[in-house]
Amino acid sequence: MKVVVVESPAKAKTINKYLGKDYEVLASFGHIRDLPAKDGSVDPDQDFRMLWELDSKSGKRVADIAKAVRGAEKLILATDPDREGEAISWHVVEALREKRALKDVPIERVTFNAITKDAVAAAMRAPREIDAALVDAYLARRALDYLVGFRLSPVLWRKLPGARSAGRVQSVALRLVCDREMEIERFVAREYWSLVATLATEAGGVFDARLVGADGKRISRLDVGTKDEAEAFRRDLELATFRVTSVEAKPAKRHPQPPFTTSTLQQEASRKLGFAPAHTMRIAQRLYEGVDIGGETVGLITYMRTDGVDMAPEAIAQTRRVITKDYGERYCPDVPRRYSTKAKNAQEAHEAVRPTDLGRRPGMVMRQLEPDQARLYELIWTRTVASQMESAQLERTTVDIDAQVGPRTLLLRATGQVIRFDGFLTLYREGRDDPEADGSGGDDEDEKRLPPMAAGDGLERRRIAATQHFTEPPPRYSEASLVKRMEELGIGRPSTYAATLAVLRDREYVKIEKKRLMPEDKGRLVVAFLESFFRRYVEYDFTADLEGQLDRISNSEIDWKQVLRDFWRDFSVAIDGTKELRTGEVLDALNELLGPHIFPQKADGGDPRACPTCGTGMLSLKLGKFGAFIGCSNYPECRYTRQLAVSSGEDGEGGSSGPRVLGQDPQTGLDVSVRDGRFGTFIQLGEASEGEKPKRSSIPKGMDAASLDLERALALLSLPREITKHPESGEPILAGIGRFGPYVQHGKTYASLGRDDDVLEIGGNRAIDLIIAKEQGGGRGGRAADPGRPLGEDPETKKPVVVKAGRYGPYVTDGETNATLPRGKSAEAVTLEEAAELLAARRAAGPSKRAGARRGKTTKAEGTAKKAAPKKAAAKKAPAKDAAAKKAAPKKPAAKKAAAKA
Repeated sequence: MKVVVVESPAKAKTINKYLGKDYEVLASFGHIRDLPAKDGSVDPDQDFRMLWELDSKSGKRVADIAKAVRGAEKLILATDPDREGEAISWHVVEALREKRALKDVPIERVTFNAITKDAVAAAMRAPREIDAALVDAYLARRALDYLVGFRLSPVLWRKLPGARSAGRVQSVALRLVCDREMEIERFVAREYWSLVATLATEAGGVFDARLVGADGKRISRLDVGTKDEAEAFRRDLELATFRVTSVEAKPAKRHPQPPFTTSTLQQEASRKLGFAPAHTMRIAQRLYEGVDIGGETVGLITYMRTDGVDMAPEAIAQTRRVITKDYGERYCPDVPRRYSTKAKNAQEAHEAVRPTDLGRRPGMVMRQLEPDQARLYELIWTRTVASQMESAQLERTTVDIDAQVGPRTLLLRATGQVIRFDGFLTLYREGRDDPEADGSGGDDEDEKRLPPMAAGDGLERRRIAATQHFTEPPPRYSEASLVKRMEELGIGRPSTYAATLAVLRDREYVKIEKKRLMPEDKGRLVVAFLESFFRRYVEYDFTADLEGQLDRISNSEIDWKQVLRDFWRDFSVAIDGTKELRTGEVLDALNELLGPHIFPQKADGGDPRACPTCGTGMLSLKLGKFGAFIGCSNYPECRYTRQLAVSSGEDGEGGSSGPRVLGQDPQTGLDVSVRDGRFGTFIQLGEASEGEKPKRSSIPKGMDAASLDLERALALLSLPREITKHPESGEPILAGIGRFGPYVQHGKTYASLGRDDDVLEIGGNRAIDLIIAKEQGGGRGGRAADPGRPLGEDPETKKPVVVKAGRYGPYVTDGETNATLPRGKSAEAVTLEEAAELLAARRAAGPSKRAGARRGKTTKAEGTAKKAAPKKAAAKKAPAKDAAAKKAAPKKPAAKKAAAKA
């Protein structure tokens, strides 16, 4: 028997079918070992010795693999064909050697770019050894990420409360988002005017021409800057006579884009389908591992983590046959197209992302795929086919026109484009992030077709338009454009982009509004801190150069430990330099860098740092237990506080940093105001008096503070309110807002309101339902009786799978096994394949411990046994010296464990 190790159980089943009964295919479920989140996992003093450990789940999987390998004819490592896949194979071998399970067992490494019978069979005929250089590059990257995350994150926790983590690539990506936001805030709009003449030929053809010159001088887009200048030109054009001076028609070609790489797939899926990069990669993983087509599991696309743009000769030939059959011979070029890329690493340059069978058209598999899978497969198929189609043939026409008014000559220009042959455009056009920002201005004007005309022709004036414009600030990054920018700068690798963006959102460093990335205050603080005290490590060139060194390691050009030594020599000095850093120094640096953001200029020209409450104090950045906020220098006499950023209106002008008075309470005569506090926006009645706090109410999530009126504000201040009486006890049911948001209350029973419930309008029946559900053991929003959303039948157990909302978050279940959804995965987005994989992993991990044991509780029998156990036996297990050392060792904060994974 030959044992084959792959990464996922779905892949294992498919490959086992291809290889037959002489093979046993087992899954590692990804990485089996990791660096423990503690000091010493990477030890620079021991030449960067790395300590690896198996978690409980991985231990069982390794045990299963070891059991199968003992006495096996051969061990074949068939993990993914990239740096991470090579590392997983290396980890498997190292773990098996520790278990002494590889005695006299030959080891082979095989890779395949697609999970098809032919690809797998071809890989088995061409085994090799584990690529040590790729493993070294993985070790160097992992060590660098650990050293940065585990050494830099604690500095943030100590010096910048509220910050969660820093990372080698994550922090640089965050800086890109924050730098763009600073550009937008510093941007000053500039007025300019365009002049467009609508003209007609003698035959009646109408077209538009733009003013581009006057008196022998060229006029660019911003040269006409005032209304007076524009009106002067418009008056002259109204009196001018127009004549064509030249007509120039030039043939042009537009060539198709190459097939997808990881990066371009993420970008186009974001533009065209609205998919987040992480979602794109999850769907692509399913298409790669295989879906059920006609009772057979079929891998639909090639490996989706690649920098390569070339395709195998047989794939190109098949694509050309599809083009000829579906579109005709004219759409298939005489010579196949060959694409190349300046690969960062020749050893890691794989095929582009393409369908495994180009003859499998999207319409043939739509019914077997989930909607998002079908859309992504269609995108990959059309891009691949278009990449081998004939170029589009265009004709671009430029017409120059003289406008003569007295002795003065004005020059106008009209441009147009005609598609003589659509070529690949009949199937596919690449999307754009920001046509205006990238200088293209869109194709609308160029693609207008001009009427026939010749030099010397007179033209009739129909209309002259002078239009005012204002320059626009650079657009915020979308996920697609950020991925593109990171790739251009050489920051990170395409396979890591999705995870990097997900971390930034999970850490609440950025948020997405209208499909654009906006930095949160927390993110801006982190970047400002790093730029002040660790500037080199968030510089784009430095990070890109480090990536280049990792690529050189994987090409066997440099030693991986020398790269670590060079990095650690300077980085450790920078870390040590912050030990004596005082809070005042941190605040001074942050105030300087973030001043334009947190203290924008006021419209009336007043001092933006003047306290709006006391009038004499100065506002500045403060650091508190829960993070940064703005406070008054006259504290404690003046207790004015607000969040970092002031609110902005749609017009982009900063709002007031002081309270917004909505009116007066008719009962007390006190002002009701909306204010920004360190914990968010709230409503306040009156002002603080000596030793007495004013009445306040937080604003429920989802309620727009900007549109809040006096009536609703008074209603919020009057909470809690009685809704109805409990049908059994007769006691009142109240509605209010607490620490964890809006709730309803009956005695000591509290039930949180659902997403669609309004604390001011919730009625008696709904309130009773929530209370009864909670009293009967239900969770948030009365979802105890939620039957869940059916996903389908588990392909392994044949049991129905549903997704439910649980006490600790959404989970999937087949009635017997439960598996919690990963963080960031919503119950609405989970698919049957994802659920089946989670359940398979949960089953593979074995039965869970009893809930009581997880909480540190014991049964009565266990407690008796513990009491009866001799103390001497316990002493044997833990010698006094070790026990004392363990007791003396300081406990690590739970947050610190997360730093190594940052």
